Amino acid sequence: MAPVRPDAVLKVGGSLGRRPRRLRRLMAALGALAPPRTLVVVPGGGLFAEEVRRADRRFALDPSSSHWMAILAMDQSAYLLRHLAAGAVLVRSPEAIRTGRLNVLAPSAWLLRADPLPHSWDVTSDSIAAWVARALMAARLVLLKSVDGVPGPGRPGSARIRAQATRRQLGDVVDEHFARALSADISCWIVSGARPERLATLLATGSTYGTEIIARAHEPSRPRSGRGRAPRRGRG
Repeated sequence: MAPVRPDAVLKVGGSLGRRPRRLRRLMAALGALAPPRTLVVVPGGGLFAEEVRRADRRFALDPSSSHWMAILAMDQSAYLLRHLAAGAVLVRSPEAIRTGRLNVLAPSAWLLRADPLPHSWDVTSDSIAAWVARALMAARLVLLKSVDGVPGPGRPGSARIRAQATRRQLGDVVDEHFARALSADISCWIVSGARPERLATLLATGSTYGTEIIARAHEPSRPRSGRGRAPRRGRG
């Protein structure tokens, strides 16, 4: 059976797991949004990836070891996210994706076969989600994070976000490799995972409160008011 083209690939940031109630609410919402769509969740590594980082610091792991250990951490997160969403199904390959349910991807087996990305901490689940969206020819990629979007110009910590941002304006909100992994043919947004109603609006209308990533700036983007704190980097 040919793989189904997803309506959206949804990367669930690992930092959202620091607030269990918030993550439960998000996953319940994703489960409700799935029918009749084709949605694929790419999990961040979260707390599991942080353990890999600790091991890397203690034992000076070679890049390939830390790369695959962190991807296995994403598999662990996948089991957690599947548990939190009623009706969600864990999938390990494109062929297992189905319409009308929440498909939670445990990516290690697929990535081990394809090995498409550099073995480096510059590659996190952000870049992996971008690669998955490209490989599946998804209509949209949404990074659900613990921030509202890309911070706007001004003082660090300013409560304003960009309505649109080019790849060069993404800063620390995504990993170093993300701009190269993202396909120019895929609509991409950064949206707060703490506000699942914004994702629902995006899926229904094609626009929402958050930051749309664009190929190039046609005009200065208008900052929006909101929280602009950048999360700590990791495979989340």
